[in-house]
Amino acid sequence: MSDPVHNTTAGFHEGELVVQRHAGVAKDAARLSDMLAPAQLRGGVMRFLAERTFAAITARDTTGMLWISPLTGPPGFLRVTSPATLDVRTLPAEGDPLHHLPTDQPVGLIVVEFAARRRLRINGTLSHTGSGALRIAVEQAYGNCPQYIQHRRLEPAPGAPSGAEPVRHGSTLTQDDLDLIRRSDTFLIGTTHPARGNDASHRGGPAGFVRAEDGGLWWPDYRGNNMFNTLGNLEADPTAALLFCDFTTGRTLHLSGRAALEWPQPGAPGDDDRTGRRVHLAPQQLVAGRLLPLRADTVTAAPDNPPLTDQPSAR
Repeated sequence: MSDPVHNTTAGFHEGELVVQRHAGVAKDAARLSDMLAPAQLRGGVMRFLAERTFAAITARDTTGMLWISPLTGPPGFLRVTSPATLDVRTLPAEGDPLHHLPTDQPVGLIVVEFAARRRLRINGTLSHTGSGALRIAVEQAYGNCPQYIQHRRLEPAPGAPSGAEPVRHGSTLTQDDLDLIRRSDTFLIGTTHPARGNDASHRGGPAGFVRAEDGGLWWPDYRGNNMFNTLGNLEADPTAALLFCDFTTGRTLHLSGRAALEWPQPGAPGDDDRTGRRVHLAPQQLVAGRLLPLRADTVTAAPDNPPLTDQPSAR
């Protein structure tokens, strides 16, 4: 029997429709609604998954808190076992907030190949955990455009053993946390909907596109595919989780809190892509450690990154 709170009805939900109408793109988005139809993991999707080494999963911990966590492994750790079943041959690392991951809950997965600037979004239900692996009953799977993905080639870290450094739990951002946020050009975001379940997505931009101030953080929303899956979820439920990764050191920062979509005047300072949209997150809990076993020594900025508009050189 399927999870009763995870409605797989195709099409956009009410939150997505509200944001699409406010942004004036409802007709454009309607042309993409077929992408949300029930998934079939075949052909190119199956091959793409088999070759990947990095993903991130959105789920709730044993207390019900929402988090998004990295999943990594050698090529083949993501294995399609049927057109609607994905086996993940790893678990979130020890110390990760989702290390003890409850089953029978909706999950979202974002699979990213930074070197090729490709990503695939998967939504479904976590049907099994055990023996160092997860099984996801897949309900949706669709690609997103390459926009704002910075080019990196991730390789296994030469590595300190797992648990070599303590993992910090808290509710207040430290200076180290703020520094990581402010120099990041990439983060992953997890959101949720009361009927459709959890979702995982990617955000990228020039280093500094996420602004941290007054104990919270915010970022401008850039132009995309006009579906507004993430913002639509936030319209329906403000619960959100963010994951920042330092790809040179393996340091990670997990945040869980409440987010709000704001509609400032288009072109205001910080509205880098002039969309008149930004998201503000108030963190409630955080987990900081060195939990990413992959590294990338170099990065090439995505060609579509808009310039920052609230820096002294931009005025």
